[in-house]
Amino acid sequence: MPAGSDIRALVVDDQQTIRSLVRAGLKDIGIHNIEDAIDGEDALRVLLSARINLIISDFNMPKLDGLGLLRAVRMTPQLKSIGFIMLTGRADTELVQRAQQFGVNNYLVKPFTVMTLRAKIEEVYGAIT
Repeated sequence: MPAGSDIRALVVDDQQTIRSLVRAGLKDIGIHNIEDAIDGEDALRVLLSARINLIISDFNMPKLDGLGLLRAVRMTPQLKSIGFIMLTGRADTELVQRAQQFGVNNYLVKPFTVMTLRAKIEEVYGAIT
């Protein structure tokens, strides 16, 4: 991805403070086209109506969790190529392995820094300019 302005992100988390932190971090690295969703079900509605090419989703959410969202995205032909970074509050190796089986592109452990967020996105897309 040549420029942050080309990335259209969807931030999925049931906690407003985490969505705000991720949104602020994305803006700091030049990504300004950002949608929000409060859970996996809400995220699927957004994904079907907006052009998104990066999902940063919490794992632990009500209704449809991050793993369920990842599975739904990967099983939907028009969504399956979207970059997906799982956000988790615990360095749970079992979760990471399950997410990798379902096609997660990367994961980010809370708390995170803007530099870590940028590095995780660049591992998926290449350098952000």
